[in-house]
Amino acid sequence: MTDRRMPPENTSDKTEVKTIGVPVADLRAKPDGKRDRQLIFGEDFRVLHSHDGWVYGRAEKDGYTGYLRDDVLLEQRKPTHFITARSSHIYPEPDFKTEEIAPLSFGARLQIIDQSERFVELANGQFVPRQHIAPIEQLFKDPIEVAERFLGVPYLWGGNSIWGLDCSGLVQAAMNACGLDCPGDADLQETSAGIAIGNNVEPRRGDLFFWKGHVGLIRDENTLLHANAHHMAVVQEPLDAAIARIKAQGDGPVTSRRRL
Repeated sequence: MTDRRMPPENTSDKTEVKTIGVPVADLRAKPDGKRDRQLIFGEDFRVLHSHDGWVYGRAEKDGYTGYLRDDVLLEQRKPTHFITARSSHIYPEPDFKTEEIAPLSFGARLQIIDQSERFVELANGQFVPRQHIAPIEQLFKDPIEVAERFLGVPYLWGGNSIWGLDCSGLVQAAMNACGLDCPGDADLQETSAGIAIGNNVEPRRGDLFFWKGHVGLIRDENTLLHANAHHMAVVQEPLDAAIARIKAQGDGPVTSRRRL
Protein backbone atom coordinates (compact mmCIF):
# COMPACT_ATOMS: atom_id res chain seq x y z
CA MET A 1 0.00 0.00 0.00
CA THR A 2 1.41 3.40 -0.97
CA ASP A 3 1.96 5.83 1.89
CA ARG A 4 -0.11 8.83 0.82
CA ARG A 5 2.20 11.12 2.78
CA MET A 6 4.98 10.50 0.25
CA PRO A 7 5.28 11.71 -3.39
CA PRO A 8 3.64 9.30 -5.86
CA GLU A 9 5.90 7.92 -8.56
CA ASN A 10 5.45 8.53 -12.30
CA THR A 11 3.49 11.75 -11.87
CA SER A 12 1.85 12.80 -15.14
CA ASP A 13 3.28 15.77 -17.01
CA LYS A 14 -0.29 17.11 -17.15
CA THR A 15 -0.35 17.92 -13.44
CA GLU A 16 -0.30 21.58 -12.45
CA VAL A 17 1.40 23.33 -9.57
CA LYS A 18 -0.63 26.04 -7.85
CA THR A 19 -0.02 28.27 -4.83
CA ILE A 20 -1.99 28.57 -1.58
CA GLY A 21 -3.75 31.95 -1.65
CA VAL A 22 -5.34 31.99 1.82
CA PRO A 23 -3.69 32.38 5.25
CA VAL A 24 -4.02 28.67 6.03
CA ALA A 25 -5.67 25.76 4.19
CA ASP A 26 -6.62 22.35 5.60
CA LEU A 27 -5.28 19.32 3.73
CA ARG A 28 -7.85 16.56 4.21
CA ALA A 29 -7.90 12.80 3.85
CA LYS A 30 -11.00 13.04 1.62
CA PRO A 31 -13.43 15.80 0.56
CA ASP A 32 -14.99 17.17 3.76
CA GLY A 33 -12.94 14.59 5.67
CA LYS A 34 -10.68 15.04 8.67
CA ARG A 35 -7.74 17.43 8.59
CA ASP A 36 -4.40 15.69 8.20
CA ARG A 37 -2.12 18.71 7.84
CA GLN A 38 -2.20 22.35 6.77
CA LEU A 39 -0.57 24.51 4.12
CA ILE A 40 0.05 28.23 4.58
CA PHE A 41 0.01 31.22 2.26
CA GLY A 42 2.43 30.95 -0.64
CA GLU A 43 3.20 27.23 -0.40
CA ASP A 44 2.95 25.15 -3.58
CA PHE A 45 0.54 22.30 -4.18
CA ARG A 46 0.65 19.96 -7.18
CA VAL A 47 -2.87 19.27 -8.42
CA LEU A 48 -3.30 15.70 -9.66
CA HIS A 49 -7.03 15.84 -10.33
CA SER A 50 -10.09 17.90 -9.41
CA HIS A 51 -13.80 17.23 -8.96
CA ASP A 52 -16.83 19.07 -7.58
CA GLY A 53 -14.99 21.93 -5.90
CA TRP A 54 -12.12 19.82 -4.54
CA VAL A 55 -8.62 19.13 -5.79
CA TYR A 56 -6.48 16.13 -4.94
CA GLY A 57 -2.72 16.44 -5.01
CA ARG A 58 0.44 16.78 -2.99
CA ALA A 59 2.28 19.48 -1.07
CA GLU A 60 5.49 20.27 -2.89
CA LYS A 61 7.43 20.89 0.35
CA ASP A 62 7.11 17.34 1.71
CA GLY A 63 5.02 15.17 -0.63
CA TYR A 64 2.02 14.98 1.72
CA THR A 65 -1.06 14.14 -0.32
CA GLY A 66 -4.71 14.94 0.25
CA TYR A 67 -7.66 17.12 -0.71
CA LEU A 68 -8.01 20.92 -0.70
CA ARG A 69 -10.91 23.15 -1.59
CA ASP A 70 -10.17 24.48 -5.07
CA ASP A 71 -10.93 28.06 -4.04
CA VAL A 72 -7.85 28.23 -1.78
CA LEU A 73 -5.49 28.00 -4.77
CA LEU A 74 -4.01 30.65 -7.07
CA GLU A 75 -1.90 30.39 -10.18
CA GLN A 76 1.63 29.45 -9.17
CA ARG A 77 3.75 32.35 -7.92
CA LYS A 78 7.48 32.06 -7.46
CA PRO A 79 8.31 33.28 -3.93
CA THR A 80 11.03 35.85 -3.41
CA HIS A 81 10.63 36.42 0.35
CA PHE A 82 9.05 34.85 3.43
CA ILE A 83 7.55 36.05 6.71
CA THR A 84 10.11 35.98 9.52
CA ALA A 85 7.96 37.70 12.16
CA ARG A 86 5.76 35.53 14.38
CA SER A 87 2.84 36.81 12.28
CA SER A 88 2.01 39.68 9.97
CA HIS A 89 -0.83 41.16 7.88
CA ILE A 90 -1.65 41.96 4.28
CA TYR A 91 -2.83 45.53 3.66
CA PRO A 92 -4.70 47.04 0.69
CA GLU A 93 -2.40 50.08 0.73
CA PRO A 94 1.11 50.84 2.04
CA ASP A 95 -0.34 52.38 5.19
CA PHE A 96 -0.58 50.67 8.59
CA LYS A 97 -3.66 52.72 9.43
CA THR A 98 -5.70 51.03 6.70
CA GLU A 99 -7.71 47.98 7.70
CA GLU A 100 -5.83 44.74 7.11
CA ILE A 101 -7.06 42.25 4.52
CA ALA A 102 -5.72 39.01 5.98
CA PRO A 103 -3.21 37.66 8.51
CA LEU A 104 -0.01 35.82 7.61
CA SER A 105 1.78 33.15 9.62
CA PHE A 106 5.50 32.84 10.17
CA GLY A 107 6.89 31.08 7.11
CA ALA A 108 4.32 32.38 4.62
CA ARG A 109 5.95 32.77 1.21
CA LEU A 110 5.57 35.96 -0.83
CA GLN A 111 6.22 37.09 -4.38
CA ILE A 112 7.36 40.70 -4.06
CA ILE A 113 7.53 43.05 -7.04
CA ASP A 114 8.46 46.35 -5.38
CA GLN A 115 9.68 47.77 -2.07
CA SER A 116 9.46 51.09 -0.25
CA GLU A 117 10.91 52.18 3.07
CA ARG A 118 8.17 50.56 5.16
CA PHE A 119 6.19 48.23 2.89
CA VAL A 120 6.68 45.71 0.12
CA GLU A 121 4.22 45.21 -2.73
CA LEU A 122 2.94 41.77 -3.64
CA ALA A 123 2.27 40.59 -7.17
CA ASN A 124 -1.48 41.17 -6.66
CA GLY A 125 -1.00 44.83 -5.66
CA GLN A 126 -1.37 44.30 -1.91
CA PHE A 127 1.20 45.19 0.75
CA VAL A 128 3.09 43.68 3.70
CA PRO A 129 5.32 45.45 6.26
CA ARG A 130 8.92 45.35 5.13
CA GLN A 131 10.13 44.73 8.70
CA HIS A 132 8.40 41.33 8.71
CA ILE A 133 10.13 39.73 5.72
CA ALA A 134 13.45 38.35 4.51
CA PRO A 135 14.68 37.04 1.14
CA ILE A 136 13.67 33.44 0.51
CA GLU A 137 17.31 32.35 0.50
CA GLN A 138 18.08 33.98 3.88
CA LEU A 139 17.72 30.90 6.05
CA PHE A 140 17.74 30.64 9.83
CA LYS A 141 20.66 28.74 11.31
CA ASP A 142 19.13 27.47 14.54
CA PRO A 143 15.91 25.40 14.58
CA ILE A 144 15.43 26.18 18.28
CA GLU A 145 15.41 29.93 17.59
CA VAL A 146 12.59 29.29 15.13
CA ALA A 147 10.66 26.96 17.45
CA GLU A 148 10.81 29.51 20.28
CA ARG A 149 8.79 31.91 18.13
CA PHE A 150 5.86 29.52 18.56
CA LEU A 151 5.93 29.42 22.38
CA GLY A 152 2.38 29.84 23.65
CA VAL A 153 0.76 28.97 20.31
CA PRO A 154 -2.23 26.67 20.93
CA TYR A 155 -1.94 22.98 20.21
CA LEU A 156 -3.93 21.94 17.13
CA TRP A 157 -4.00 18.42 15.72
CA GLY A 158 -2.63 18.61 12.17
CA GLY A 159 -1.87 22.32 12.54
CA ASN A 160 0.97 24.05 10.71
CA SER A 161 0.59 27.74 11.45
CA ILE A 162 1.02 30.38 14.13
CA TRP A 163 -2.68 29.94 14.96
CA GLY A 164 -2.20 26.32 15.99
CA LEU A 165 0.14 23.42 15.40
CA ASP A 166 1.00 19.98 16.68
CA CYS A 167 4.30 18.39 17.66
CA SER A 168 5.41 17.42 14.16
CA GLY A 169 4.18 20.71 12.70
CA LEU A 170 6.47 22.58 15.09
CA VAL A 171 9.48 20.43 14.15
CA GLN A 172 8.77 20.82 10.44
CA ALA A 173 8.44 24.62 10.69
CA ALA A 174 11.72 24.85 12.62
CA MET A 175 13.62 22.63 10.19
CA ASN A 176 12.18 24.10 6.99
CA ALA A 177 13.10 27.64 8.08
CA CYS A 178 16.70 26.43 8.35
CA GLY A 179 16.66 24.87 4.89
CA LEU A 180 16.33 21.32 6.20
CA ASP A 181 13.90 18.90 4.51
CA CYS A 182 11.38 17.45 6.92
CA PRO A 183 8.29 15.26 6.48
CA GLY A 184 5.02 16.29 8.08
CA ASP A 185 4.40 13.47 10.56
CA ALA A 186 6.37 12.39 13.62
CA ASP A 187 6.76 8.74 12.56
CA LEU A 188 8.42 9.79 9.31
CA GLN A 189 10.56 12.38 11.09
CA GLU A 190 11.74 9.62 13.41
CA THR A 191 13.23 7.69 10.49
CA SER A 192 14.56 10.54 8.33
CA ALA A 193 15.35 13.74 10.27
CA GLY A 194 19.07 14.13 10.95
CA ILE A 195 20.97 11.07 12.19
CA ALA A 196 20.14 8.57 14.93
CA ILE A 197 22.02 8.91 18.24
CA GLY A 198 22.19 6.56 21.19
CA ASN A 199 20.49 6.99 24.54
CA ASN A 200 23.89 7.37 26.21
CA VAL A 201 24.77 10.51 24.21
CA GLU A 202 24.46 13.77 26.16
CA PRO A 203 21.48 15.79 24.83
CA ARG A 204 22.44 18.81 22.75
CA ARG A 205 20.53 21.88 21.57
CA GLY A 206 18.55 20.96 18.46
CA ASP A 207 18.31 17.23 19.13
CA LEU A 208 14.96 15.53 18.56
CA PHE A 209 13.41 13.19 21.14
CA PHE A 210 10.68 10.81 19.99
CA TRP A 211 7.95 8.95 21.77
CA LYS A 212 5.18 6.86 20.24
CA GLY A 213 3.28 9.48 18.23
CA HIS A 214 5.17 12.44 19.66
CA VAL A 215 8.31 14.50 19.05
CA GLY A 216 10.00 17.41 20.81
CA LEU A 217 13.12 19.54 20.40
CA ILE A 218 15.92 19.88 22.95
CA ARG A 219 16.47 23.53 23.90
CA ASP A 220 19.36 22.74 26.24
CA GLU A 221 20.57 19.63 28.05
CA ASN A 222 17.51 19.48 30.30
CA THR A 223 14.79 21.51 28.54
CA LEU A 224 12.28 20.11 26.06
CA LEU A 225 10.43 22.43 23.67
CA HIS A 226 7.33 20.87 22.14
CA ALA A 227 3.70 21.26 21.15
CA ASN A 228 1.64 18.91 23.25
CA ALA A 229 -1.94 18.12 24.20
CA HIS A 230 -1.19 18.01 27.95
CA HIS A 231 -0.58 21.78 27.98
CA MET A 232 -2.61 22.38 24.78
CA ALA A 233 0.19 24.71 23.68
CA VAL A 234 3.79 24.99 22.59
CA VAL A 235 5.78 24.99 25.84
CA GLN A 236 9.19 24.33 27.28
CA GLU A 237 9.55 22.12 30.33
CA PRO A 238 12.29 20.21 32.14
CA LEU A 239 13.28 17.21 30.03
CA ASP A 240 13.36 14.73 32.93
CA ALA A 241 9.93 15.85 34.11
CA ALA A 242 8.50 15.60 30.59
CA ILE A 243 9.89 12.08 30.13
CA ALA A 244 8.36 10.97 33.43
CA ARG A 245 5.01 12.65 32.74
CA ILE A 246 4.67 11.21 29.23
CA LYS A 247 5.45 7.71 30.48
CA ALA A 248 3.05 8.07 33.42
CA GLN A 249 0.19 9.16 31.16
CA GLY A 250 0.53 5.90 29.22
CA ASP A 251 2.51 6.98 26.17
CA GLY A 252 5.64 5.05 27.07
CA PRO A 253 9.35 5.88 27.16
CA VAL A 254 11.49 7.75 24.63
CA THR A 255 11.64 5.53 21.54
CA SER A 256 14.57 7.20 19.76
CA ARG A 257 16.71 10.31 19.52
CA ARG A 258 18.08 12.09 16.46
CA ARG A 259 20.58 14.88 15.90
CA LEU A 260 20.12 17.53 13.19
